[in-house]
Amino acid sequence: MKPQIGITENNLKNSVKLLSTVLADEMTLYVKTRKFHWNVSGESFMEIHKLFENHYKQLEVSIDEVAERINKLGGKTIGTMSEFSGLTNLKESPNMYPAQKEMLKELLDDHETVIVELRKDIDTSEKQNMDIGTADFLTALLAQHETIAWILRRYLS
Repeated sequence: MKPQIGITENNLKNSVKLLSTVLADEMTLYVKTRKFHWNVSGESFMEIHKLFENHYKQLEVSIDEVAERINKLGGKTIGTMSEFSGLTNLKESPNMYPAQKEMLKELLDDHETVIVELRKDIDTSEKQNMDIGTADFLTALLAQHETIAWILRRYLS
């Protein structure tokens, strides 16, 4: 059954497509954060290990919320690594195991990329798709990424 929520079918499809890319970015960032959590070493090991764990747990919640938003709009949620890889704005680094500082920098860069993309997505959701619910949802997600980016930036200052 199609949602009858005051958004045209075309705009619903556009929102689902936009959210699928957001989901791909969240999943890519989650996997990368997990990888770094597993492989961090050096000074302040336990502190950074726990920091990354906290971040991937936040991303887990966000991933589920994005997937549910897609379903609320009548879409089907992607769920394979191939689908995520095809849509993400982020780059992976297979077989690369950077030092702690480079891990922090790479995650910061990724969160900042997500922030920039979310700003565009919020504007698109509101002005083109007439989907204020998704714009509001993405604004809250943006704030989470801004907080994580701020924390990572402080480690690198």
